[in-house]
Amino acid sequence: MRAIPEDSEQQALQLLVLKRFGMAAGTYALALLLTWITVFGGYYQAPVDTAVIGSLMIVVSQLVFFWIFYRGHNLRFRDPSLTEPQVLVGLAWLTFFLYNLGTERGSLMVLYVLVLMFAVFLPPKIFARYAVLAFCSFVGVSLGDLSLNGPDEPQALLLQASVLLVTLVWMCLFVGYVYKLRQRMRQRRYALQAHQETLRGMMRQLEDLASTDELTGLYNRRHFINKAEAELNRLRPGHYSGLALIDLDHFKRINDVYGHATGDRILQTFASVARSCLRDDDVLARYGGEEFVLLLPGTDAERFHACCERLREAFANAQPLDIQLQPGQLSLSVGLTLLSANDSLDESLQRADEALYRAKHKGRNRCEASWVTVDA
Repeated sequence: MRAIPEDSEQQALQLLVLKRFGMAAGTYALALLLTWITVFGGYYQAPVDTAVIGSLMIVVSQLVFFWIFYRGHNLRFRDPSLTEPQVLVGLAWLTFFLYNLGTERGSLMVLYVLVLMFAVFLPPKIFARYAVLAFCSFVGVSLGDLSLNGPDEPQALLLQASVLLVTLVWMCLFVGYVYKLRQRMRQRRYALQAHQETLRGMMRQLEDLASTDELTGLYNRRHFINKAEAELNRLRPGHYSGLALIDLDHFKRINDVYGHATGDRILQTFASVARSCLRDDDVLARYGGEEFVLLLPGTDAERFHACCERLREAFANAQPLDIQLQPGQLSLSVGLTLLSANDSLDESLQRADEALYRAKHKGRNRCEASWVTVDA
């Protein structure tokens, strides 16, 4: 029963992950466009072959990520979005790209912020790790360029590094704030879910109280009517359900002789006996006083009559606790009818009531079926 909700949750999660990957892929497409703008604009200091190789590596890496997401292999990991591997790929590609720009790299170092934006939902310590990696990558590339080409503009490098450092520090503080905000929202969501579960439990208790008879624990009349109407609407042509009215014989006499407490115990005994004789899908309700009504979905005349006979015999042989009754004092009479598609519930209950009247008229402690009269 739990598999369906889990599957839908995984599908929703995978859809969200694919949308996020689509955003990342679109960002890479714009970054590749920017790469070739720098190539054709003459800002790219390395041979064009390196731009081609870098572009192909990006395309291949994104195809690999897409295959992982499409096949669902990402669901095996703790982070199905694979945020850290994607950020690492982005930082590696960006560092390679900026290295090949030479002294013009400072104008595009803001791309580090763009890459790290995909990591803002990581824990602050992990985000800080990638912020340090981004800063060290930029400074390392710039220092390596200075060592190879000489100190061209060290003041510009210092300014660029300072601007990047301040930006990354601000981002770390912002991520810490977002993380705390998410933690508070998560706690509130858990608290709300707990309250909702409590309310659902209270609603179920109220529904049980509204649909069950307090003395016997069986369904009450109103709930039975709803169940029977739903069963009638569900029935297809050629299929039948059983409907029976059950009356405990001489119940008023038992109340008068032994008292109402004994009468209540006998009603509870009948409910217990009936539960042991019926299926889980069968519906038994207290119809009023000592009268009960029974609905057996998906049955036929022979099986329905046999079921009611078993119930009659089981009740006749029952012995209520703490009550001394003479043998044969417990008995019941049953009026049976069959429900078919397009039947009226009121008319069906009337047929069962007429059959019950015949059972009582013939001496009680017996089952009478409405279809016997129809066939006669």
